[in-house]
Amino acid sequence: MRVQVASADGPPVWVPAIGMKPIAEFTPCVGGYAGTAVNNTYSCNNLDLYSFTPHANLGSEDLIGNDVWGWAHTSDGVTREFGLVAQMDGTAFVEVLSTGQIAYLGRLPTQSVSSIWRDIKVIGTYAYIGSEAVGHGIQVFNLLKLLDASLVANPKTFSIDTDVTAVYEGLPVGASHNVVAHADKNLIIAVGSVPRTDICGSGLIFVDVTDPASPQSAGCAGADGYVHDAQCLTYYGPHAAYNGTDVCYSFNENSFTIYDITDPFEPVIISTTGYYGVSYSHQGWVIDEKNQMYLLLNDEYDEVSSRGWAEDQRSVTYIWDISDLEHPVLTGHYKSPAVAIDHNLYVHHGLAYESNYNSGLRIVNVSSVAEDPTGGGFYEAAFFDVHPEDDDINGIAEFGGAWSVYPYFESGYLLVNTLERGLFVVKLSG
Repeated sequence: MRVQVASADGPPVWVPAIGMKPIAEFTPCVGGYAGTAVNNTYSCNNLDLYSFTPHANLGSEDLIGNDVWGWAHTSDGVTREFGLVAQMDGTAFVEVLSTGQIAYLGRLPTQSVSSIWRDIKVIGTYAYIGSEAVGHGIQVFNLLKLLDASLVANPKTFSIDTDVTAVYEGLPVGASHNVVAHADKNLIIAVGSVPRTDICGSGLIFVDVTDPASPQSAGCAGADGYVHDAQCLTYYGPHAAYNGTDVCYSFNENSFTIYDITDPFEPVIISTTGYYGVSYSHQGWVIDEKNQMYLLLNDEYDEVSSRGWAEDQRSVTYIWDISDLEHPVLTGHYKSPAVAIDHNLYVHHGLAYESNYNSGLRIVNVSSVAEDPTGGGFYEAAFFDVHPEDDDINGIAEFGGAWSVYPYFESGYLLVNTLERGLFVVKLSG
């Protein structure tokens, strides 16, 4: 997300939902709604609400959230699941209990100042936390600290001096819009750094985290300018010439760009492709990481500007055939039933989990893509709307509501972090 309501000083201004109360009891989606009368009821389909925790109860003073990621730890056959909840003023840590409720364990404050943009990824047992706050760098935090049993009764505010393993400050001014993880290469990739005039052009900035305590600069890719977000993977798809290489699928404002980063010190652009309706190429994810045949892309401003397929402002998901990395083809699109701006999406087992701002979490069955790459067989399998205020008009294309979702826990619990409210834990019904 790049802009929102601006203050006189320029940075985005968000209004938190003051006075929100936690929901600690399971409230199934019945008759199209879940929740409590005290906290509003949330429209839904096939997603049950297990808990809701306001940002105030997660230790935030700014009361505004953004990204969310997860981490699972298995010991003696028992798996514990943890949520890493990004907020303007830091990162809150929670454990997702077997009942779907959460235990707040503490937080790591921002390394410098508050910022609406904070992003988290995990490699191994370490979280890498970036922010667009000037001077922030990338915090390296050892997640094994969360296993301390005393945190449940006494949540801890971790020290930015003594509790972080390291802080990588090699970015142009220590700020980044997002961080991307390529675990196979022990790479963290910072994107959207500021200013854009740096030699790296706010492109892909590679950080070798083989030793998390000593992250090292590993080059950058600035040839196509600003990179807003990316997914980086070792390639084993159908384009034989690239088998075994490392690629980044990148979303570069006005293009979908694919890089070969096998040698991050000498990255190569494989292709740069514009597309119908492009307004702000924002983020995307491959449908199947094993075969890498198709990819979904969201454009953050097509709904805002009523452009192309988003003329009616219903959220549009773009479908790409990436079987030829040098010539990716836009094969079709999917339109949500609801009006909303789309933000982050992730794909898991044939389902696309889309955090579509005010229309909340939308889960789309995309398993038919190989049979029909136009998206004709895609359908909405479930949704949970976190922003009831605009439900009576089927949504509005404004920023607010769901920023991101984490869909990879084996338990099936889904974490939805919202801007103005807090953290929702939901799960597919049945």
